[in-house]
Amino acid sequence: MGETLSEHNSLRMVARHGVPVVDERPVGETEYAVAVADEIGYPVVVKLNGDTIAHKTERGLVHLGLADAAAVRAAATQLLAAARPDDGPVGLVVAPMVTGTRELIAGVHTDAQFGPCVMVGVGGVLTEALGDVAFRLVPLTADDADDMLDELRNQALLGPLRGEHAVDRVAVRDVLLALSRLAVAERGVVAVDVNPLIITPDGRPIAVDALVELSQ
Repeated sequence: MGETLSEHNSLRMVARHGVPVVDERPVGETEYAVAVADEIGYPVVVKLNGDTIAHKTERGLVHLGLADAAAVRAAATQLLAAARPDDGPVGLVVAPMVTGTRELIAGVHTDAQFGPCVMVGVGGVLTEALGDVAFRLVPLTADDADDMLDELRNQALLGPLRGEHAVDRVAVRDVLLALSRLAVAERGVVAVDVNPLIITPDGRPIAVDALVELSQ
């Protein structure tokens, strides 16, 4: 892996090109995290943030569903204490807790032969087991993006589910087109991983985590 951007900077980059993202806010220390959480409203998520931190969940660097200031204070203290010397400069991010029963993954990958392509697939805990993904070369058209969604095998997951609306395919298409624009415009980017892309109960997608990899 080449140089990576922090989660916060990765989300900011995909947002600039049109991907809807969670209202995530960077903070430097514990009491500021509490103040921001109070402003956002509970429950919230607190994560350790830094340019070299790519696998937060595996290291326990994500605290979900924090219900009050005391929980945020404890989580922020633990996260900052968990930073390793090789993490480099770190801080925290605070965001509202976004929930949905379905998750997609989306991103940009650079093929050695064909160049950048956009990917979309079924996300969440079933990502690796299902391997349900579709790819198209950049630049995408709206028809390309629609075809990618149609290619996913688990179409039932895109329809109405457990009282939630069907996935807003137009909104997901717009995410894929935004990633295509990013791949064209940001020449130094070799990969983008938007995971998860949570489908909210109204069917619309929102990115709650992202990782951008830059060329070396």
